[in-house]
Amino acid sequence: MIGYYVHHQGSGHLHRARTVAAHCPVPVTGLSTLPEPEDWPWPGLWVRLPRDDDGDSSGFGDVTARGRLHWAPVGHAGLRGRMALIARWIEEASPRLLMSDVSVEVALLARLLGTPVAVAAMRGERTDPPHRMAYDLAELLLAPWPAALPEPGWPAHWTAKTVHTGAFSRFDGRPCPASAPGRTDRSPTDRSRTPRRVLLLMGSGGTDVSPGEVKAARAATPGWEWTTLGGLDGGWSADPWPALCAADVVVTHAGQNALAECAAARRPAVVVPQERPFGEQAATARALTRGHLAVVVPHWPPAESWPALLEQAHERGGDRWSLWAPGNGATRAATALTDAAGVATRAGPSPTGRAAGAAEDAGAVRDIGAVRDTGAVRDPGAVRNARVVRDTGAP
Repeated sequence: MIGYYVHHQGSGHLHRARTVAAHCPVPVTGLSTLPEPEDWPWPGLWVRLPRDDDGDSSGFGDVTARGRLHWAPVGHAGLRGRMALIARWIEEASPRLLMSDVSVEVALLARLLGTPVAVAAMRGERTDPPHRMAYDLAELLLAPWPAALPEPGWPAHWTAKTVHTGAFSRFDGRPCPASAPGRTDRSPTDRSRTPRRVLLLMGSGGTDVSPGEVKAARAATPGWEWTTLGGLDGGWSADPWPALCAADVVVTHAGQNALAECAAARRPAVVVPQERPFGEQAATARALTRGHLAVVVPHWPPAESWPALLEQAHERGGDRWSLWAPGNGATRAATALTDAAGVATRAGPSPTGRAAGAAEDAGAVRDIGAVRDTGAVRDPGAVRNARVVRDTGAP
């Protein structure tokens, strides 16, 4: 059994967890504030955690414990409950490994309970005491970027235990639909279709761009037809793949998931990094620039700059995305986690919908049925009703 902690901010952590879990040959239990996704590859293996960030923030106290942690509000029942649930699940499931994507506090808790830990590495300035502690104690660091574009300044002992998977997404290996106009037979510089299409990916983790700025960019590029997904003024699609494939240029922030999906479609891109803690997106943008993978601008440009930027991206094309996302990153991540867990892999059926007997045959858990019968797994109602946790109204 492998545990996989999934942070609830944005959608990238969940997409990544689901993709990796689908390639794991042993059971993977998700632990998250988020509800179990309908397509979780190991149905029922999910621990729903209460929120630790709701309520009156004025009473949270020193959430960083004098700079040693990132988020530990003082006296917060949700924090207390979620840590108790994770500890109870570790005691009952005896996981071989816990993957943290991402929480310093969860990684530390698991290691204090004697469980080996893997950590999803993030770009940016990660030498603060909490990050350094988590990266130091981890058995494995998973870096969803290529080894050819490393993060500068890492200590040697971090690099030594890092597996660079390259970027990966839920769309890896999926062909573009036939309705995507000419994706395979048009050269990057073909301007025969008018208007050409721009797909603007705003994401769900916050945005630095106003609807007015987007409107001005549209007005300045009459030869381009803009579609927006995400953000305050955009639509939402459970499956953005057709829109990605149909785009002549993708305009996106520098979040790992958005870039991985753009790379999977091999689309030309203009990347505008957004403000994020520890300078994560700015660091990612610098790596894209070093690799000549996309047109990168540090901030949302003025309207008059957009015609030239879109032309530049279109002429560059998207072929170099193969360096960023070779297509097998999720498989490499699953293999690395399985190896770190010390579990011998066996050939077998697809993990999706796999019966408990197959999980037991993998030798990863003592008794799947016993784990599923506990209040910590499978049933969100059981989590809300557990005596150790009050109902925090977690979504």
